Amino acid sequence: MSSTHLLARIPIFAGFPFDEIDRMLAALDVVRLKAGDVLFYEGDSSEHLFIVVSGVLDIILAFNTANESVVNTLEEGDWLGEISLFVTEGRRTASARARGEVVLFRMGRGQFIQLLQRNPESALITYRDLAEKDRKLQQIYIEKELLDQELKVAADIQKSILPGIFPVHDKFDFGGRILPARQVGGDFYDCFYLDDNRICVLIGDVADKGIPSAIFMARVHALLIAEAESVNSPGDTLRMVNKHITHLEKSAQFVTALYGVLNTETAEFSYARAGHEPPLLLTPQGRIQRLPYKPGMALGLWEDIVLDEYSLFLPKGSLLVMFTDGMTDCRNPKGEPFGLERINRTLAESKVLSAQVSCDELLTRLISYQNGSKQDDDVTLLAVHAK
Repeated sequence: MSSTHLLARIPIFAGFPFDEIDRMLAALDVVRLKAGDVLFYEGDSSEHLFIVVSGVLDIILAFNTANESVVNTLEEGDWLGEISLFVTEGRRTASARARGEVVLFRMGRGQFIQLLQRNPESALITYRDLAEKDRKLQQIYIEKELLDQELKVAADIQKSILPGIFPVHDKFDFGGRILPARQVGGDFYDCFYLDDNRICVLIGDVADKGIPSAIFMARVHALLIAEAESVNSPGDTLRMVNKHITHLEKSAQFVTALYGVLNTETAEFSYARAGHEPPLLLTPQGRIQRLPYKPGMALGLWEDIVLDEYSLFLPKGSLLVMFTDGMTDCRNPKGEPFGLERINRTLAESKVLSAQVSCDELLTRLISYQNGSKQDDDVTLLAVHAK
């Protein structure tokens, strides 16, 4: 495609004579990018129109954050930023990054105004087209604002489901952290008194992320709380929850979970595991043990499920750590996962002051290892410390 035709297919230039477009092309700047180069960042001043001559340019929201997503891809003949030629003090609403080598034409606002002044009749057609586009853009912005507000409300509701404070006991303390991959996620945890001598502990991980997972998570959490009140055995509690989910749920969503009951008088912790990561025990001597485990099934896929049920006594000075697979799967900029070994090493090197401090230290170490790379899954930690 010739450069003249490349420019002429952009609606705001459609009414201009080809000789004017040729004249304008001769005055345009040429921008060359290498793979990974950023043309501009979200929030930058918006003053130029760009036309892709060759290569591929990704348009990205939430650049270099856990929520980063490619919302559009521009190739030869595509353009972006035409509103910048008309609106002063505008800001970029997304970032642009080269996927490989990219060549672009760049036009400034001053160059465009000169073109309009030389061709007043064509300028009138351009302004009419722009007015219609501006009306559509305003509608998009309104809808985006409404969606952002709804996501914020959803995130606030999800946070309210998590425990505001942990149970207080003279022999045990509890801690937890959660880091969603998006504004809302599918991980959850809870810790609450069942009666004077028993404290319930639960952690779960819904498959996938986003609003559908958050809704499913809220349902599962509510069912677990309800069944914990009426059923004594952790395994029977999970089986009843699974019965409700498979009866009510018509989608392919499922959740891994670990639900346990701590007897504060005997220090016995009995739990059932539905396809969830096995917990870790840091002994008073500083050794890390991955508790014995057998295969188990997630909740929500089959009516009859096999669970991994186990119990142990927590010695004084020990720390029990539960986590979701987002912890082990989280990757650094080289694509290397954090892995179980780094969790073990962090725990072995730490001075266990409390369950909460241990969770905070693990998450801090993970974020440092991640070093700004994209987070693909929710990360959740829950811990019990025998004082």
